[in-house]
Amino acid sequence: MSTFIGNIEGKLDEKGRIFIPATYRKILAEYESKRVVMRRDTDNECIIFYPETIWNDKVSALRQALDEWDPEDQLILMQFMSDAEFLEMDNQGRILLQKKNIESINAKQNIVFVGMLDRFALWSTTTFAEKCIDQKDLAERIRQRMKKLNTDK
Repeated sequence: MSTFIGNIEGKLDEKGRIFIPATYRKILAEYESKRVVMRRDTDNECIIFYPETIWNDKVSALRQALDEWDPEDQLILMQFMSDAEFLEMDNQGRILLQKKNIESINAKQNIVFVGMLDRFALWSTTTFAEKCIDQKDLAERIRQRMKKLNTDK
C-alpha cells in the first residue's frame, strides 16, 4: 500500500471546495475509497483526512482504550467523533468543506496538503510555514527519538 508523502499546494475555490491532489487520489483508490473522513486536528490548526478503512482502524483502537461505562471516556469519544465527518469526492476529485472547518484552520485561499503516511493534512499555507520546525532542529528531534527507540529495544 502506498503512503501519503510530500506537500502539495492548492487553492480553495469560492464555494469552499478543494481538489484532492491527483497523487493522493491514486492512493485513496488503493484503499478503494472515494469517501474520506475529515477531522479537525486536536493539537494543530489543520484538518486531517483519513481513508475510510484507516479511520475505522483508528476509531476501533480508541474505543478499545476507553471504558464505555466511564462518563469521562464517553465524553472523550463523543467529542472526538463530533469533530469528524464523511466527505464524498465528486468525479473531479473535489470535496466541499464547511465554512466552520475552513475558518478553524485560518484558510483564505492558499492551502497545502501534507502527507502523513496513512492520512494527510490540510493547512493554510501561512500557518504551515509558521509551524514548520527548522531543519537542524528537526534532524536533532528525529535523532533523539530514534535513539530512544533503539534503547527501548
